[in-house]
Amino acid sequence: MRLLLLIFLTFSASAQKELTQSLLIPVHLTESADAIVRSNELEVNILSTKEVKVNRKVIVTVLNKAGNKHVWNFIYYDNSIKVKKAEAFIYDALGKEIKKFKKRDFKDRSAVDGGTLYSDSRYLYADYTPLSYPYTFEISYETTSENTLSLPFKLFIHSYNVSSQNSSLKVHYNSTELDLNYKEKNFGDYQIEKTVFPGILSYTAKDIPALVREDYSPPFLEMVPQVHLAPTVFYYEGIYGEARNWKELGKWFYDNLIVGRDKVSSQTLSEVQALVAGVDDKLERARLVYEYVQQNTRYISVQVGIGGVQPIEAQEVDKVKYGDCKGLTNYTKSLLDAVGVPSYYAHVEAGNIQENFEEDFASIAQGNHVILAIPNDSEYTWIDCTSQVHPFGFIGDFTDNRNVLIMKPEGGEIVKTTAYTNQNNFRKTNAVYSIDETGTMKATVEITNQGIPYDNRFKLDKFSKEELHKFYVKNWRNINNLSLSKTHFENDKENVSFEETVELEARNYAAVNGSRLFLSVNAFNNSNYVPSRYRDRKSPVKFFRGFLFEDNYLISLPDSYQIEAFPESVSIDTKFGTYTLELVANEDHTITLTRKLFLKEGDYPKEDYKAFRDFFKDISNYDNSKIVLNKKES
Repeated sequence: MRLLLLIFLTFSASAQKELTQSLLIPVHLTESADAIVRSNELEVNILSTKEVKVNRKVIVTVLNKAGNKHVWNFIYYDNSIKVKKAEAFIYDALGKEIKKFKKRDFKDRSAVDGGTLYSDSRYLYADYTPLSYPYTFEISYETTSENTLSLPFKLFIHSYNVSSQNSSLKVHYNSTELDLNYKEKNFGDYQIEKTVFPGILSYTAKDIPALVREDYSPPFLEMVPQVHLAPTVFYYEGIYGEARNWKELGKWFYDNLIVGRDKVSSQTLSEVQALVAGVDDKLERARLVYEYVQQNTRYISVQVGIGGVQPIEAQEVDKVKYGDCKGLTNYTKSLLDAVGVPSYYAHVEAGNIQENFEEDFASIAQGNHVILAIPNDSEYTWIDCTSQVHPFGFIGDFTDNRNVLIMKPEGGEIVKTTAYTNQNNFRKTNAVYSIDETGTMKATVEITNQGIPYDNRFKLDKFSKEELHKFYVKNWRNINNLSLSKTHFENDKENVSFEETVELEARNYAAVNGSRLFLSVNAFNNSNYVPSRYRDRKSPVKFFRGFLFEDNYLISLPDSYQIEAFPESVSIDTKFGTYTLELVANEDHTITLTRKLFLKEGDYPKEDYKAFRDFFKDISNYDNSKIVLNKKES
């Protein structure tokens, strides 16, 4: 027995030594990699309904400076998650230990920025500045928590440009006390071994090469293999629960974390009821209440204890006039209830990348933000109660077009938020401009923005003159020597439309060469963008949202010049969208330009990428075509 133990320990020590030596990394794992995860072991022990222990050990070899951000050198904790053990080691290229961290050597930092009023979220941090490459960083730690509502999930690929040599997940649980829900995603062609026994779930994966980020690929989490965990019976901050689906989880959340937190002062109730007096339309009442909240509160993040998922009571928000997304949403919901407008608290994964809740896997770990859903016949009107500037019913690209969990008295329900896609994202540019003999342009430009273009532009009316100048110089980078003469903006919140009127001048916009002027006619919506080229495209193509651009220009030419060369009109129709450009020379020595570009939202196989790229290349070529003017003989 002793001999077997000695052999096992010797073998383990040898395997550990190999994982810290950079020279022993298989060559195929270094291709396109800035770092290699030599080992990533995650072990989750659900000891009971109210006790979970997590052990993690990660060894990462960093090949270059870009790989430093992939070092796992931090341990998150809060009032409910306790760090029991922690240590870290640094090794040189030969596997020789050059630095060691004990738990007391880790730095302790807040896990949130200055925009958070209070949070108990913190992390331990092993601070190391490398002197040479490659080097290897190893960290191991143990945490415990009474909260079992949210369990860690496993990624078998850490990030782009990071390969994975060894990765494993082991879950232990008492199968007589609870069931374990789990979901595998994106396993595809990856060779991941799975073992299932009563009370044991495990996965192992080896030798996964690095992924390289490619233009217009799906989001990272839609491509990489992963496993999500959720217990059916759980404990959270003193509250027991049981949920096998979204309806049950939403019901638990509503009953335990929302109900009874809707009281506000009698003065506030009188104010909002007077505000909507005589208004019969339900959505109009909701709009008036939403604008009342915008004018009388402000957003401050509060993340502590049960407040991490439970909203602050409405009466507290009413008193202090601020709150986080949960508190402001609950406060607005309470005011809407007071004026007879039903609404539902909704959990969402917010961000510019659209991430959906899994319809067949209920876990509160999905979601980082809260918004409000107002039923409107068979649809919902959505509002983000943290925004003090967005129009009623407009949520922009932060929470659009994704599955979210709404919480009703009868239970949770997965629904989709408003989608801003294709023609809904609209920008129209009308311009009148003249070119004189020196090539100087004088122009008046009118721009209408709707949908996501509205979201990108409506704050311009708050910019200073200096900020506006910088914005338009960057936006119209093809126009040299730009000088703004006048700007005017109209923000139509009712129709969610933003109008820009800009008067400008630009010296030498048209290039003078001897007796000729070279004029790029598409001055104000000119595209130079062409997606990157790939010899061997790996990922499919995903184009988010879609856009429609319409441009109409009237261009006055200098009287002393005549047209020598003139681009032909063009029309392109593809599965990715359409493009038309029409130029007409008028008898009054003007040119009319009409341009229309429609980019269509869609998912396409990787084999379509070349045609997709060619479409953008054609747009750029035609957008940058030039008129050649020749000076008339006197």
